[in-house]
Amino acid sequence: MNSDNFDVVGVGASCIDTVCRLPVFPEPTPARDKVRMLSQRRECGGQTATCLSTCAGFGLRAAYLGAVGDDDDGRMICRELAARRVDVTYVAPRPHPSASATILIDASGERLVLWHRDPDLGYPIDQLPRDVIQSARLLHVDDVDPQAALAAARVAREAGVPVTCDIDHLTPVTRELLSYVTHAVFAAQVPLDLTGQHDHEAALRALRRTHPGVLVVTLGDQGALALDGDTTLRSPGFRVDPVVDTTGAGDVFRGAFIYALLQGWLTREVLRFANAAAAESCTKAGAMGGVPTLESVRTRLSAGI
Repeated sequence: MNSDNFDVVGVGASCIDTVCRLPVFPEPTPARDKVRMLSQRRECGGQTATCLSTCAGFGLRAAYLGAVGDDDDGRMICRELAARRVDVTYVAPRPHPSASATILIDASGERLVLWHRDPDLGYPIDQLPRDVIQSARLLHVDDVDPQAALAAARVAREAGVPVTCDIDHLTPVTRELLSYVTHAVFAAQVPLDLTGQHDHEAALRALRRTHPGVLVVTLGDQGALALDGDTTLRSPGFRVDPVVDTTGAGDVFRGAFIYALLQGWLTREVLRFANAAAAESCTKAGAMGGVPTLESVRTRLSAGI
Protein backbone atom coordinates (compact mmCIF):
# COMPACT_ATOMS: atom_id res chain seq x y z
CA MET A 1 0.00 0.00 0.00
CA ASN A 2 1.36 3.39 -0.96
CA SER A 3 2.08 5.62 2.06
CA ASP A 4 0.64 8.59 0.18
CA ASN A 5 -2.78 6.96 0.16
CA PHE A 6 -3.59 6.43 3.83
CA ASP A 7 -6.83 7.90 5.09
CA VAL A 8 -5.98 7.28 8.73
CA VAL A 9 -2.77 6.47 10.57
CA GLY A 10 -2.92 5.26 14.17
CA VAL A 11 -0.31 5.42 16.92
CA GLY A 12 -1.01 3.46 20.08
CA ALA A 13 -2.09 0.20 21.62
CA SER A 14 -2.44 -3.32 20.36
CA CYS A 15 -2.49 -6.40 22.55
CA ILE A 16 -3.46 -10.02 22.97
CA ASP A 17 -6.65 -10.45 24.96
CA THR A 18 -7.41 -13.53 27.01
CA VAL A 19 -11.20 -13.39 27.19
CA CYS A 20 -12.84 -15.27 30.06
CA ARG A 21 -16.62 -15.64 30.11
CA LEU A 22 -18.05 -16.03 33.61
CA PRO A 23 -21.53 -16.55 35.06
CA VAL A 24 -20.77 -13.76 37.58
CA PHE A 25 -17.79 -11.59 38.46
CA PRO A 26 -15.68 -12.89 41.36
CA GLU A 27 -15.76 -11.09 44.69
CA PRO A 28 -13.53 -11.34 47.77
CA THR A 29 -16.15 -13.33 49.69
CA PRO A 30 -16.23 -17.06 50.53
CA ALA A 31 -19.16 -17.60 48.15
CA ARG A 32 -17.62 -15.80 45.15
CA ASP A 33 -13.84 -15.89 45.54
CA LYS A 34 -13.67 -18.77 43.06
CA VAL A 35 -15.72 -18.71 39.85
CA ARG A 36 -15.63 -21.42 37.19
CA MET A 37 -15.15 -19.98 33.70
CA LEU A 38 -17.72 -20.81 31.03
CA SER A 39 -15.13 -20.37 28.28
CA GLN A 40 -11.73 -18.89 27.54
CA ARG A 41 -10.13 -17.74 24.29
CA ARG A 42 -7.22 -15.64 23.04
CA GLU A 43 -7.68 -12.93 20.41
CA CYS A 44 -6.28 -9.61 19.25
CA GLY A 45 -7.37 -6.28 20.64
CA GLY A 46 -6.07 -2.95 21.87
CA GLN A 47 -7.54 0.53 21.52
CA THR A 48 -5.85 1.83 18.40
CA ALA A 49 -5.60 -1.57 16.70
CA THR A 50 -9.35 -2.12 17.10
CA CYS A 51 -10.13 1.44 16.03
CA LEU A 52 -8.07 1.01 12.85
CA SER A 53 -9.70 -2.36 12.16
CA THR A 54 -13.04 -0.56 12.25
CA CYS A 55 -11.79 2.12 9.87
CA ALA A 56 -10.44 -0.48 7.46
CA GLY A 57 -13.63 -2.54 7.71
CA PHE A 58 -15.59 0.53 6.61
CA GLY A 59 -13.34 0.98 3.59
CA LEU A 60 -10.75 3.50 4.79
CA ARG A 61 -7.07 2.99 4.02
CA ALA A 62 -5.50 2.54 7.44
CA ALA A 63 -1.96 2.05 8.75
CA TYR A 64 -0.80 1.08 12.23
CA LEU A 65 2.26 2.75 13.73
CA GLY A 66 2.61 0.77 16.93
CA ALA A 67 5.08 -1.23 18.96
CA VAL A 68 4.64 -4.96 19.44
CA GLY A 69 6.88 -7.53 21.06
CA ASP A 70 9.32 -9.46 18.92
CA ASP A 71 7.45 -12.61 19.90
CA ASP A 72 4.66 -14.92 18.77
CA ASP A 73 2.02 -12.59 20.16
CA GLY A 74 3.44 -9.64 18.22
CA ARG A 75 3.39 -11.67 15.03
CA MET A 76 -0.19 -12.75 15.77
CA ILE A 77 -1.22 -9.11 16.14
CA CYS A 78 0.39 -8.19 12.82
CA ARG A 79 -1.22 -11.12 11.00
CA GLU A 80 -4.66 -10.21 12.33
CA LEU A 81 -4.31 -6.54 11.41
CA ALA A 82 -3.06 -7.39 7.93
CA ALA A 83 -5.98 -9.81 7.47
CA ARG A 84 -8.27 -6.89 8.30
CA ARG A 85 -6.56 -4.75 5.65
CA VAL A 86 -4.65 -2.56 8.10
CA ASP A 87 -1.15 -1.79 6.80
CA VAL A 88 1.54 -3.04 9.22
CA THR A 89 4.59 -1.92 7.24
CA TYR A 90 5.58 0.56 9.95
CA VAL A 91 5.00 -1.62 13.03
CA ALA A 92 8.06 -1.60 15.32
CA PRO A 93 8.92 -5.04 16.84
CA ARG A 94 10.65 -4.51 20.19
CA PRO A 95 12.69 -6.84 22.44
CA HIS A 96 9.96 -6.84 25.09
CA PRO A 97 6.78 -8.91 25.58
CA SER A 98 3.74 -7.82 23.60
CA ALA A 99 1.03 -6.10 25.61
CA SER A 100 -1.63 -8.36 27.07
CA ALA A 101 -5.00 -8.14 28.77
CA THR A 102 -7.25 -10.52 30.66
CA ILE A 103 -10.89 -9.62 30.08
CA LEU A 104 -13.59 -10.94 32.38
CA ILE A 105 -17.12 -10.90 30.93
CA ASP A 106 -20.21 -11.74 32.98
CA ALA A 107 -23.60 -12.96 31.84
CA SER A 108 -24.83 -9.41 31.17
CA GLY A 109 -21.99 -8.74 28.71
CA GLU A 110 -20.27 -6.22 30.98
CA ARG A 111 -16.53 -6.62 31.35
CA LEU A 112 -13.56 -5.98 33.60
CA VAL A 113 -10.11 -5.56 32.08
CA LEU A 114 -6.78 -6.45 33.67
CA TRP A 115 -3.95 -5.31 31.42
CA HIS A 116 -0.18 -5.24 31.31
CA ARG A 117 2.25 -3.45 29.03
CA ASP A 118 6.01 -3.39 29.56
CA PRO A 119 7.00 0.24 30.28
CA ASP A 120 9.74 -0.07 27.65
CA LEU A 121 7.34 -1.24 24.92
CA GLY A 122 7.20 2.09 23.12
CA TYR A 123 7.49 3.11 19.48
CA PRO A 124 11.00 4.53 18.89
CA ILE A 125 10.46 8.23 18.30
CA ASP A 126 13.30 8.47 15.81
CA GLN A 127 11.64 5.76 13.70
CA LEU A 128 8.29 7.50 13.33
CA PRO A 129 7.67 7.81 9.57
CA ARG A 130 7.00 11.52 9.34
CA ASP A 131 6.06 11.34 5.66
CA VAL A 132 3.36 8.76 6.39
CA ILE A 133 1.85 10.97 9.09
CA GLN A 134 2.14 14.15 7.03
CA SER A 135 0.43 12.63 4.00
CA ALA A 136 -2.46 11.02 5.90
CA ARG A 137 -5.93 12.53 5.94
CA LEU A 138 -6.10 12.01 9.73
CA LEU A 139 -3.95 10.82 12.64
CA HIS A 140 -5.43 8.90 15.58
CA VAL A 141 -3.58 8.51 18.89
CA ASP A 142 -4.29 6.97 22.27
CA ASP A 143 -2.67 7.42 25.69
CA VAL A 144 -1.00 4.01 26.02
CA ASP A 145 2.26 5.06 24.28
CA PRO A 146 2.18 8.75 25.29
CA GLN A 147 5.58 9.87 24.06
CA ALA A 148 5.07 8.39 20.59
CA ALA A 149 1.54 9.82 20.49
CA LEU A 150 2.85 13.26 21.41
CA ALA A 151 5.61 13.17 18.80
CA ALA A 152 3.25 11.96 16.07
CA ALA A 153 0.60 14.55 16.95
CA ARG A 154 3.18 17.34 16.69
CA VAL A 155 4.16 16.15 13.22
CA ALA A 156 0.53 15.93 12.14
CA ARG A 157 -0.43 19.40 13.32
CA GLU A 158 2.65 20.99 11.74
CA ALA A 159 1.43 19.47 8.46
CA GLY A 160 -2.18 20.57 9.01
CA VAL A 161 -3.41 17.00 9.49
CA PRO A 162 -6.41 16.64 11.85
CA VAL A 163 -5.86 14.54 14.98
CA THR A 164 -8.38 12.44 16.90
CA CYS A 165 -7.65 10.77 20.20
CA ASP A 166 -8.71 8.06 22.62
CA ILE A 167 -7.97 9.32 26.13
CA ASP A 168 -9.13 7.05 28.95
CA HIS A 169 -6.76 8.04 31.74
CA LEU A 170 -4.47 10.91 32.62
CA THR A 171 -0.74 10.81 31.98
CA PRO A 172 1.93 13.48 32.54
CA VAL A 173 1.59 14.52 28.87
CA THR A 174 -2.23 14.45 28.55
CA ARG A 175 -2.68 18.22 28.54
CA GLU A 176 0.16 18.76 26.08
CA LEU A 177 -1.16 15.99 23.82
CA LEU A 178 -4.60 17.59 23.81
CA SER A 179 -3.10 20.84 22.56
CA TYR A 180 -2.39 19.06 19.25
CA VAL A 181 -5.73 17.22 19.02
CA THR A 182 -8.45 18.68 16.81
CA HIS A 183 -11.23 16.24 17.77
CA ALA A 184 -10.86 14.96 21.33
CA VAL A 185 -12.75 11.83 22.37
CA PHE A 186 -12.60 11.05 26.10
CA ALA A 187 -13.70 8.17 28.28
CA ALA A 188 -16.39 9.26 30.72
CA GLN A 189 -14.20 9.99 33.74
CA VAL A 190 -11.43 11.90 31.97
CA PRO A 191 -13.05 15.35 31.47
CA LEU A 192 -14.10 15.27 35.13
CA ASP A 193 -10.56 14.43 36.24
CA LEU A 194 -9.07 17.09 33.96
CA THR A 195 -11.30 19.88 35.23
CA GLY A 196 -12.46 18.92 38.72
CA GLN A 197 -16.06 19.29 37.55
CA HIS A 198 -18.76 16.79 38.50
CA ASP A 199 -20.92 17.25 35.40
CA HIS A 200 -19.85 16.24 31.90
CA GLU A 201 -21.22 19.29 30.12
CA ALA A 202 -19.62 21.63 32.66
CA ALA A 203 -16.34 19.74 32.22
CA LEU A 204 -16.41 20.09 28.44
CA ARG A 205 -17.16 23.81 28.75
CA ALA A 206 -14.24 24.18 31.15
CA LEU A 207 -11.99 22.45 28.62
CA ARG A 208 -13.31 24.78 25.92
CA ARG A 209 -11.38 27.64 27.56
CA THR A 210 -8.13 26.12 26.33
CA HIS A 211 -9.25 23.79 23.53
CA PRO A 212 -11.01 25.17 20.43
CA GLY A 213 -11.77 21.85 18.75
CA VAL A 214 -14.65 19.40 18.97
CA LEU A 215 -14.83 17.79 22.42
CA VAL A 216 -16.58 14.44 22.90
CA VAL A 217 -17.15 12.20 25.90
CA THR A 218 -18.40 8.64 25.51
CA LEU A 219 -21.01 7.52 28.05
CA GLY A 220 -21.49 3.82 27.41
CA ASP A 221 -25.10 2.81 26.79
CA GLN A 222 -26.10 6.45 27.34
CA GLY A 223 -24.43 7.42 24.06
CA ALA A 224 -22.16 10.45 23.77
CA LEU A 225 -22.01 14.12 24.62
CA ALA A 226 -20.16 16.68 22.52
CA LEU A 227 -19.32 20.35 22.52
CA ASP A 228 -19.04 21.67 18.95
CA GLY A 229 -18.17 25.34 19.10
CA ASP A 230 -20.56 26.60 21.77
CA THR A 231 -23.26 24.04 20.96
CA THR A 232 -23.89 21.07 23.22
CA LEU A 233 -24.92 17.92 21.38
CA ARG A 234 -26.41 14.94 23.19
CA SER A 235 -26.56 11.77 21.12
CA PRO A 236 -28.38 8.90 22.86
CA GLY A 237 -27.17 5.32 22.67
CA PHE A 238 -28.95 2.56 20.76
CA ARG A 239 -30.73 -0.30 22.50
CA VAL A 240 -28.86 -3.61 22.48
CA ASP A 241 -30.70 -6.71 23.64
CA PRO A 242 -29.07 -8.96 24.44
CA VAL A 243 -25.62 -7.51 25.05
CA VAL A 244 -23.05 -10.16 24.14
CA ASP A 245 -19.83 -8.30 24.91
CA THR A 246 -19.02 -4.61 25.48
CA THR A 247 -15.28 -5.14 24.92
CA GLY A 248 -13.99 -2.75 22.25
CA ALA A 249 -17.23 -0.77 21.93
CA GLY A 250 -15.43 2.49 22.66
CA ASP A 251 -12.71 1.66 20.14
CA VAL A 252 -15.34 0.90 17.49
CA PHE A 253 -17.05 4.20 18.37
CA ARG A 254 -13.79 6.02 17.60
CA GLY A 255 -13.22 4.15 14.34
CA ALA A 256 -16.75 4.97 13.22
CA PHE A 257 -16.30 8.56 14.40
CA ILE A 258 -13.21 8.85 12.16
CA TYR A 259 -15.01 7.30 9.20
CA ALA A 260 -17.95 9.69 9.51
CA LEU A 261 -15.68 12.68 10.11
CA LEU A 262 -13.78 11.96 6.91
CA GLN A 263 -17.08 11.83 5.03
CA GLY A 264 -17.57 15.49 5.97
CA TRP A 265 -20.71 14.88 8.01
CA LEU A 266 -22.04 17.25 10.65
CA THR A 267 -20.98 16.47 14.21
CA ARG A 268 -24.51 15.40 15.17
CA GLU A 269 -24.50 12.85 12.32
CA VAL A 270 -20.99 11.70 13.22
CA LEU A 271 -22.06 10.98 16.81
CA ARG A 272 -25.20 9.10 15.80
CA PHE A 273 -23.26 6.93 13.35
CA ALA A 274 -20.56 6.21 15.93
CA ASN A 275 -23.16 5.29 18.56
CA ALA A 276 -24.83 2.90 16.12
CA ALA A 277 -21.49 1.24 15.36
CA ALA A 278 -20.66 0.88 19.04
CA ALA A 279 -24.06 -0.69 19.68
CA GLU A 280 -23.54 -3.15 16.82
CA SER A 281 -20.16 -4.14 18.28
CA CYS A 282 -21.89 -5.20 21.52
CA THR A 283 -23.87 -7.87 19.64
CA LYS A 284 -20.71 -9.90 18.94
CA ALA A 285 -17.88 -11.23 21.07
CA GLY A 286 -14.41 -9.74 21.18
CA ALA A 287 -12.68 -6.45 20.49
CA MET A 288 -11.68 -6.91 16.85
CA GLY A 289 -14.21 -9.73 16.68
CA GLY A 290 -16.92 -7.21 17.47
CA VAL A 291 -16.06 -4.83 14.61
CA PRO A 292 -19.35 -4.43 12.69
CA THR A 293 -19.86 -4.18 8.96
CA LEU A 294 -20.79 -0.86 7.42
CA GLU A 295 -24.01 -2.46 6.17
CA SER A 296 -25.04 -3.56 9.67
CA VAL A 297 -24.44 -0.06 11.06
CA ARG A 298 -26.53 1.47 8.28
CA THR A 299 -29.29 -1.04 9.00
CA ARG A 300 -29.33 -0.08 12.67
CA LEU A 301 -29.40 3.60 11.75
CA SER A 302 -32.34 3.01 9.41
CA ALA A 303 -34.21 1.12 12.12
CA GLY A 304 -33.56 4.00 14.51
CA ILE A 305 -33.18 1.78 17.58
